[in-house]
Amino acid sequence: MRRRQALIRSGSVVLALTLPQIARGATIVSVRVWPAPEYSRVTLECDNALTAQQSYVGNPPRLALDIEGLVLNPALKELVAKVQSDDPNIAGIRVGQHSSTVVRLVVDLKRNIRPQVFALKPVGAYQHRLVFDLYPEPEMDPLDAFINERFLGNFAAPTTLAGPANSVPMKTSDALDDWMASQHQKTAKQSGNGQTASASITQAQQLDKEDPRGQYRGGATDRLIIIALDPGHGGEDPGAIGPGGTQEKDVVLRLANMMRERINATTVKGNTMRAYLTRDADFFVPLAERVQKARRVQADLFVSLHADAFFTPDPQGASVFALSQGGASSSAARWMAAKENKADLIGGLNVKARDAAVQRALLDMSTTAQINDSLNLGKKLLGEIKRVGKLHKGSVEQASFAVLKAPDIPSVLVEAAFISNPSEEAKLNSDDFLNKLADALMRGIQGYFSKNPPLSRVRTTS
Repeated sequence: MRRRQALIRSGSVVLALTLPQIARGATIVSVRVWPAPEYSRVTLECDNALTAQQSYVGNPPRLALDIEGLVLNPALKELVAKVQSDDPNIAGIRVGQHSSTVVRLVVDLKRNIRPQVFALKPVGAYQHRLVFDLYPEPEMDPLDAFINERFLGNFAAPTTLAGPANSVPMKTSDALDDWMASQHQKTAKQSGNGQTASASITQAQQLDKEDPRGQYRGGATDRLIIIALDPGHGGEDPGAIGPGGTQEKDVVLRLANMMRERINATTVKGNTMRAYLTRDADFFVPLAERVQKARRVQADLFVSLHADAFFTPDPQGASVFALSQGGASSSAARWMAAKENKADLIGGLNVKARDAAVQRALLDMSTTAQINDSLNLGKKLLGEIKRVGKLHKGSVEQASFAVLKAPDIPSVLVEAAFISNPSEEAKLNSDDFLNKLADALMRGIQGYFSKNPPLSRVRTTS
């Protein structure tokens, strides 16, 4: 007994399970670990609500949680084994019975983190959840990641981005501007003549008439075109599940990766294109954060990818949705928006987070110009999608989708097919179909830019 108590005090793993221990207190029904560079999440799902007291130690970094009303059971033993060696944030987890009704859980970390620990009430298929999200410090900036990983790593961007090893690093926004300027110079040199200043001014003046406040558009220019691809759901939120068990979050991530390959290999009228994914792995991203990510990298378009579902297996075909400032264009569109807007509840959002109010405020800034361009983009996409598969409806639908509310980025939500329909679920599992769909979406994007050339980038600070 003394040896066991000493091990508990030292924080060592103690998993001595006895029948009396299993019988007392709340019961853990499932444990999950979701590793990602942006943050790692650990979830304890329980038949009763749990509360925890947390303490964080920075050297070496570790997070300790005393979870009340809980005793050790086999599910907690699984948690220790679920930490992957390549988890970017978690080195390991230790667990022990701190007192008769308190379990102490210690998360050993690979770097300093900013923890968020919160409880979620039952929703959907989930019972009570205790969640702790581990955000690395300093916080990962989407623009930093986009430039460092995509340009410096994969696309061999000009060395002016990084500079000499002993120089002062440039701000990422300056680096992006320099990268785009170098692409403009390269294009002008290859073609022998660039777009004239007078042509750019004329086009900008025309666009300014459509957007008199000037907050949505600027002048035309040859520059980098950034397409934000948003694979829906992820992590705790599987999205819709087909009759054969296919999860929406997996299908749309595969489609996004196919589209990324095509976008990164494409130029439009001399403008280089690059894709940015709001998530590139299986982790949850809140709806407002998806919008903020796209704005932070100064995306030109936002395309959210989904696979529809309904109560019956009969509906089929693809749909495209844009934002509506007023009522929905149909009862089906209203129902779809309400369903997709519940993603934060399913995925698990810490509503007490410091920036939650800021994120919600962003969702009320939509503009008429953004909606009009979104409708134009949606029409181009539908025109191409119908060449490779059925459409559920031949026109762009509108409703109040939270993920489409970037005030300065044309944004659409694409429902690729009905995953609830067995035949369409099979198509969504087919690389042939997904490749054809990715080609169609790519043609639609190119068709949009042929009519709406990229304009000067307006910096955002949010």
